[in-house]
Amino acid sequence: MNERIYLSPPHIGGKERDLILDALDSNWIAPLGPQVDLFEKEMSQYLGIGHGCALASGTAALHLSLVISGIKRNDIVLCPSLTFAASANSILYQNAIPVFIDVDIDTWTVDLNLLEKAIKKFSPRAFIAVDIYGQPSKYDAIIDLCEMNNVIVIEDAAESLGSKYKGIKCGAFGQMGVLSFNGNKIITTSGGGMLVSDDKKKIDKARFLSTQAREQSIHYEHKALGYNYRMSNILAALGRAQLEKIERRVKSRREIFIRYYDSLSDIDGIEFMRETEFGKSNRWLTTLTIDPSKIKASNVDIVEVLEKENIEARPVWKPMHLQKLYDSCEYISTNDDISKRLFETGICLPSGSSLSHGQQEKIIEIIISILNLKV
Repeated sequence: MNERIYLSPPHIGGKERDLILDALDSNWIAPLGPQVDLFEKEMSQYLGIGHGCALASGTAALHLSLVISGIKRNDIVLCPSLTFAASANSILYQNAIPVFIDVDIDTWTVDLNLLEKAIKKFSPRAFIAVDIYGQPSKYDAIIDLCEMNNVIVIEDAAESLGSKYKGIKCGAFGQMGVLSFNGNKIITTSGGGMLVSDDKKKIDKARFLSTQAREQSIHYEHKALGYNYRMSNILAALGRAQLEKIERRVKSRREIFIRYYDSLSDIDGIEFMRETEFGKSNRWLTTLTIDPSKIKASNVDIVEVLEKENIEARPVWKPMHLQKLYDSCEYISTNDDISKRLFETGICLPSGSSLSHGQQEKIIEIIISILNLKV
């Protein structure tokens, strides 16, 4: 069988081994340690933001962002429907009520008119802005709207590390930003995430809560509910080595996108997710849609044929309002339901920064052959 081509595999090479061995040699292998401190410092410097707290996952960072924001039972939190489940699940962790909002067809990020409508209707406590597939949300308008209505903004930048909004790196917007270093992200710590903010008190509280909310005492004293959410020193060492290469990884993924675009965009019925005039995407995943009125092969057809060739591709995220877990939640949309349409027609192609030209050419040839057979 052909060697497996993954959607977005880890890309290791450089100082990872040396820094991990340093962590092992120091005997700092449990959560916390000098590599964690340095990773937090270096990531904050990269983003141009004041403070960071390295955690076990991006989901942990999302959860803590809501805890620190004071979100509690029956509070309403807004979130785009087109997102990975962690954005919404973190709301349920607090027994709060998610309200989902449709996205803009041009950006795939939250529709600002619908966001305003949802704020007026539900008086939410917070809004989780999702930078989908590396595409920055329109933060000037989001922050202005939310500040006028006393809505906390949390930036879910789990997919957008290395992207920029008006020259400012994603993760730096809102009261707090959430990063993910899962194995499929643009840089990885195997599993891991980070909560970042210019507000030192918020990050200090995240550190406290993420280490079981242990009070300063000779014994284990707990007055608040805490969590075992801290990142290990070994994984932070991996993250530091990965962070050194972040700009090269962004460059590689953008080049991969361009090769797909140059080869497939002239086909009538294929449309790639466009880059906005105000943002620069890391192109974490190359995503496109298939117009069923022009192309007889569906996104699922392409995924299945690629899988037979041992190549991983996927439909775009299934929207939260279509998930059984959330089917009783409010959804603010128009008759178009853009999130549903993108799910039904969208596809994510292999986009890892280690993808070779030969592998990409093979993928492109297979897609073109599918379209020629099906049209």
